[in-house]
Amino acid sequence: MAGVAPPLCTWLVAACLSAACGDDEKEKLRKYGGGGLFGSRRRLGARCRGRARSGITMAVALHPKRGAVESKKTDIKQRRVVVTGMGVVTPLGHDPDEFYNNLLKGVSGISEIEAFDCSKYPTRIAGEIKSFSTDGWVAPKLAKRMDKFMLYLITAGKKALENGRITEEIMNELEKTRCGVLVGSAMGGMKVFSDAIEALRVSYKKMNPFCVPFATTNMGSAILAMDLGWMGPNYSISTACATSNFCILNAANHIRRGETDLMLCGGSDAPIIPIGLGGFVACRALSQRNSDPAKASRPWDVDRDGFVMGEGAGVLLLEELEHAKQRGAEIYAEFLGGSFTCDAYHMTEPHPEGKGVILCIENALADAGVAKEDINYVNAHATSTQMGDLKEFEALSRCFGQNPQLRVNSTKSMTGHLLGAAGGIEAVAAIQAIRTGWVHPNINLDNPEKNVDVSILVGSQKERCDVKVALSNSFGFVVLCQMDPPKKVREADSESEKKLTV
Repeated sequence: MAGVAPPLCTWLVAACLSAACGDDEKEKLRKYGGGGLFGSRRRLGARCRGRARSGITMAVALHPKRGAVESKKTDIKQRRVVVTGMGVVTPLGHDPDEFYNNLLKGVSGISEIEAFDCSKYPTRIAGEIKSFSTDGWVAPKLAKRMDKFMLYLITAGKKALENGRITEEIMNELEKTRCGVLVGSAMGGMKVFSDAIEALRVSYKKMNPFCVPFATTNMGSAILAMDLGWMGPNYSISTACATSNFCILNAANHIRRGETDLMLCGGSDAPIIPIGLGGFVACRALSQRNSDPAKASRPWDVDRDGFVMGEGAGVLLLEELEHAKQRGAEIYAEFLGGSFTCDAYHMTEPHPEGKGVILCIENALADAGVAKEDINYVNAHATSTQMGDLKEFEALSRCFGQNPQLRVNSTKSMTGHLLGAAGGIEAVAAIQAIRTGWVHPNINLDNPEKNVDVSILVGSQKERCDVKVALSNSFGFVVLCQMDPPKKVREADSESEKKLTV
């Protein structure tokens, strides 16, 4: 069978403020910092009433003079989508604020693998979660049977609801047929399936009866929906490392089309097990900087030697704007639009001219009705691979090269690559940048590639950034088995130092 070209997905998010306020309230917000970076956040109720925690307040997609961006959309009646909740399970913490504070400090979540003996592997490091509890989030009986990707997913999903102040009272009032779950996974229940294979070596009678359903990528979303009683759209998308962004964009589209009012969306993966590590080692895609784990993930640095695996989950609570206002929700940001494309070039390598990436970004801008000049923050996919980092940067330069205010960083420099969950936690990072007015550093960028313009890359310390519109990139690959591998794969197999781009 032939290889499938890599899927690409990007989307845009901005702060949301102006949607429901009258002219007099807008003037008050402008007077007290509403159009700027430092101001009090307001809970958007029926009349924008009440106050919440301190933070930033900005109008949607602002120009440098803080005027509203002129929409290029023809359908102005389309329902607006906002972010009202966030949940994470990561190597850097299991709370959105803890997670982002560690990113701002430049803390690395990369360490030696402790979950199993990997002393005979050439790579022995990962963004491994050392401490995690499902207490209060997952029923103990299920927690013992489920794969970790499901445990991370359910926990992050429920934390997003808690973060979005979906109390039991509000939950009981929701129209459950208009609430959905779309949280994907690149790898699914690898541990459950791997254990089943080992049991089968003894007898099929030794196999876990849940091994098949708990290995499928959609079961995490299904169990979460069953727990919540949410009867709206429920499925998962698996597009390798672009999984989360595909899920977020599709979830937003369900709301935009009027099919739902709330959607939990994002991604989850738990690949740090022998078969997961061994598979990527076989691809020769992983860093082997075992002696200094914190320095291993180094996007755009000359000395990068591959990506670092990570694990966890990132889930957003998306909500229709009017629905959010009616329940007095705190609105973190507005989802503006996104796009999917495909390189149609190679199963792991990006197109040499970056055509797929450029097309994806341009289509996302068109869908959002935003001019490229209004993008001043990009959370890049950059995984610390030789080819991938450079091609993405070249594509960004072609799209936004004339914007001196642009800031670009890679969350993976600290978390490693969470595969299908990467876009989920990076979405949280982008939204937190909008909320706080700070963008996190690129750590380990000690010797930048000569073809990389460091002036647009965030340095080794966090930086102030009045984010007008943020863009988040995710790129993935799919590999199908082949009886007769193509020439490029045969060459890679024969060259021990050659890396595949992820």
